[in-house]
Amino acid sequence: MPLRRPDFQPDLNALADAVTDRTRIILVNDPHNPTGVVFSPEARAEIVRLAALHDAVIVTDEVYEHLTFAEPHVPIATIPGAAERTLTISSGGKTFNTTGWKIGWVHGPAELITAVLTVKQYLTYVNGSAFQPAIAVGLRLGDEYFAEAAQTLARKHEVLGEGLRAAGFEVVPPRGGYFTVADASAVGGSDAAAFCRTLPERAGVAAIPLTAFVGAPRQAEYAGLVRFAACKRVEVLEDAAERLAGLRVAPGR
Repeated sequence: MPLRRPDFQPDLNALADAVTDRTRIILVNDPHNPTGVVFSPEARAEIVRLAALHDAVIVTDEVYEHLTFAEPHVPIATIPGAAERTLTISSGGKTFNTTGWKIGWVHGPAELITAVLTVKQYLTYVNGSAFQPAIAVGLRLGDEYFAEAAQTLARKHEVLGEGLRAAGFEVVPPRGGYFTVADASAVGGSDAAAFCRTLPERAGVAAIPLTAFVGAPRQAEYAGLVRFAACKRVEVLEDAAERLAGLRVAPGR
């Protein structure tokens, strides 16, 4: 299901057309990477309705669950009718800024977890065992820690967004997660992939084109959109903003 501007919310009519009796899994990422969107209550409810109607399993990636800015995260599994058919995946990597540790978890009904374990044992035996106790300590922290983490990241997004706008980008305000999406067309980035390839040399800043996340038939829909990471120190974001504002775009670039 393509998520399109301006709000990157699922088109519920198209979603209903896409899910059929042949659908076995509805895969969801909410809060969403790379767009930063948080799905609407209507979208979550429709996903659950369609899954029940067609007897599909919902597999949901919610690693940004503690990093939403406008409203608290609502796990899909908490929606009536969802718990018995939902596998919820999360991770300590994003919440605690330990992305290299790769410590995550999945929860859901016993029969679905058994199926996951049956597959998982043939993929990896154990992952990051030395890091697991540290993540367990983090998960026992009080609510104030997680609230502050979200507030801090929201402020970093503001710094990044202000800098991008000052540099001439059109910014799509994120509602959760690590990333800010911006349209680089006005600063010569209508071909986002080409723009991002030259950006480190021209400005000392790295970004990823959204076209990297979509298949060839939909490349044109995301042609000028690029993803910047806000999960940096504030002084790094301010320096990046200054570098971007100093871009001197050559014709056709």
